[in-house]
Amino acid sequence: MRSRYSAYAKGLVDYIVKTTHPNHPDAKRAEEVRKKEIEEFCRTTVFKGLKILEVQEGEAKGVVLFTAYLFMDGKDFSFTEKSTFEKVLGKWLYLKGELRYAP
Repeated sequence: MRSRYSAYAKGLVDYIVKTTHPNHPDAKRAEEVRKKEIEEFCRTTVFKGLKILEVQEGEAKGVVLFTAYLFMDGKDFSFTEKSTFEKVLGKWLYLKGELRYAP
């Protein structure tokens, strides 16, 4: 989770795409469109921090509850999410996210 947050903050679009599970709904969309959307999000967002609230790690699946502190156009856009990751060929990939609440 930390590496993906950092990748968003640094605008590392290819890393975000590469660490998204092939069963994630976004993975079904055209890659060039996804990359442009991620790039725009990274460019227009101020990343203020990440707080990991809970981690449940298994052999093949893991769950991370976190709060991301973000600002867009000077407005607080922070959120809390429960993210599920699945290990594929030894690498953790983002499978899905469930928005919990705004802090």
